[in-house]
Amino acid sequence: MSISLFRPQISEEGIQAAADVMRTGWLGLGPQTEAFETAFAAYTGAPYCVGVNSGTSALHLAVRLLDLPPDTEVITTALTFVSTNHALLYEGLTPVFADVAPETGNLMVAAVADRITDRTGAIMLVHYGGYPCDLDEFYALARDRGIRVIEDCAHACGATYRGARIGSHGDLHAFSFHAVKNLPMGEGGGLTVRSPDHDARLRRLRWLGITKSTYQHAVRNQYQWEYDVTEVGFKYNMSDVQAAIGLQQLRRLDDENARRTIIASRYRDCLSKTAGVELLRYEADRSSSFHLFPILVEKRGDLIAKLWEAEIEVGVHYRRNDEYPMFDSQDLPHTEQFWRSVVSLPMHLQLTDEQVDYVSDAIASGW
Repeated sequence: MSISLFRPQISEEGIQAAADVMRTGWLGLGPQTEAFETAFAAYTGAPYCVGVNSGTSALHLAVRLLDLPPDTEVITTALTFVSTNHALLYEGLTPVFADVAPETGNLMVAAVADRITDRTGAIMLVHYGGYPCDLDEFYALARDRGIRVIEDCAHACGATYRGARIGSHGDLHAFSFHAVKNLPMGEGGGLTVRSPDHDARLRRLRWLGITKSTYQHAVRNQYQWEYDVTEVGFKYNMSDVQAAIGLQQLRRLDDENARRTIIASRYRDCLSKTAGVELLRYEADRSSSFHLFPILVEKRGDLIAKLWEAEIEVGVHYRRNDEYPMFDSQDLPHTEQFWRSVVSLPMHLQLTDEQVDYVSDAIASGW
């Protein structure tokens, strides 16, 4: 039995939608992107959504919107994919790492508060594995200290916090629609925002700072050559091929996340009494999207070797970012303990109950 860690699943409707777009002759930024943006904004409960070409681009543009002076400090987590913190470096900002809660992998409010100085401009939150951070407490802290918040929602598409979907709580939320994410388009990203000014500026920034997209020029069959370039932007736009897939996948997202929840519950039931395994803690006031199913184990290398021998692919999410040379290393005892013991088990929609049991039994038999 060979079991992969991730395995993308695109619906037949999504495949057909992509093929239909390819036949139209309009493959880039256009009407399908507009339709997806409208649908995703409505889904999250945010006023606006702007589609881009990757989650990393979404993070970068969210940081750019802050207009923070160079060397401004942004408090962030080291337990994340490196693009979270590369986005800060792109803008000449200084990542300051705070520690995570050992039972969730999310930033701790108290640890972030301890890192705030007069040089702090923002907090970068990551919903680790799809489990929402303590948003009410973080936004209260940010308001009290006069700083901004960006939510890295790459793992959390469809997750909820205190009755509202992730993407609706603050001003800046960055999503990923990468092939293995919960809303896969092959590649892609998006930002949900509240401000009409942010929405308008993001549309310029994703298209090189140009005031009109090619589709806006051509929509009346009158290709108008004249436009303005208001600032230096980027080639970060979403394509209509991606968006067409995303529209179909969005219709299935809640059902597919419900299946992920069933898989996670089955893992938890099977592993709850397994010696040497610690399960993460989940509170009842929020729901995870279960992009990942991490466990904490003793002698991780031995377990991984055993699972690979049993043809079970697992992962480690993530090596702490401050060990990479472009960042300053900091004292993060919980982050160190977490990343040294975390193992991500297979989590995708093609997992069967029998495969979940097979993985669980392989762990429960010892290593």
